[in-house]
Amino acid sequence: MKNILTILAVTVVFASIKITAQTPTTDSVKSVNEVVTADNVEWGWLNPLRGDKSPAAGELWGDRTKNEPAGFLVKFKKGFSPPPHIHNITYRGVVIKGLLHNDDENAEKQWLPAGSYWQQPAGEAHITAADGEENMALLDIQEGPYLVKPTSEAFDNDERPVNVDKTNLVWLNANDIQWVSEKSNVQTAFLWGSHQKNQLRAALLKLPAGFNGKIKNLSPNFRAVIISGEITHQFSKKDTKNELQSGSYFGAEENATSIISTAKETILYISSNGDYEVK
Repeated sequence: MKNILTILAVTVVFASIKITAQTPTTDSVKSVNEVVTADNVEWGWLNPLRGDKSPAAGELWGDRTKNEPAGFLVKFKKGFSPPPHIHNITYRGVVIKGLLHNDDENAEKQWLPAGSYWQQPAGEAHITAADGEENMALLDIQEGPYLVKPTSEAFDNDERPVNVDKTNLVWLNANDIQWVSEKSNVQTAFLWGSHQKNQLRAALLKLPAGFNGKIKNLSPNFRAVIISGEITHQFSKKDTKNELQSGSYFGAEENATSIISTAKETILYISSNGDYEVK
């Protein structure tokens, strides 16, 4: 009887760990109207214990050292390839510059160019390598802190890694999407999450050159990062215009409208806890 109870207790412990490791599907931290231009990003080390042997990290929203949602930029030097490791939480990444590889240490290199997407599940051993002259990515986490741990602590949280080269993205036009004006020539590629009510989701939004329009946030959370190209952004015609290049970020509170224009084709990464409209 004692052995049975011990087994049951161990099972309960592992079940608790598994549940804890699941990535949140909602975001309890409401976004606010804010702008971070690429040249105003504050940089530090992604792994302070390794100093300059670590990639550089620049905060966009949230705090990756706390248990909260966060988005941050990561810069990798050419040839960077760390020892195999795990992370305690799941993260999603979009390549902004260069070539990045994220996979098992024994996997053949699959270099993801700018505009590509990957997902690294909590607990799974991997490496992230870089091969471009300049390499930068956006990382998006729904919980924290973001930690690097040895492979001896690996675990399975039932999520699976994803690597999507930009050439494999499926772009939908306005005729396929209810929340995009048919006259806008805007396209979108869905990346992750659920479109059920109040569920987190993320997509790439491709704005054509010469776009002049608005994005209205209808949810508690709206966060956008410029992946390529650039936009002119303001929250109202009375506000100061900000020129946002790749690596820049803007957040919007619920029911806020962003006025946006482009001189060339631009791709935004948008994560939200609900709907938004593009007009």
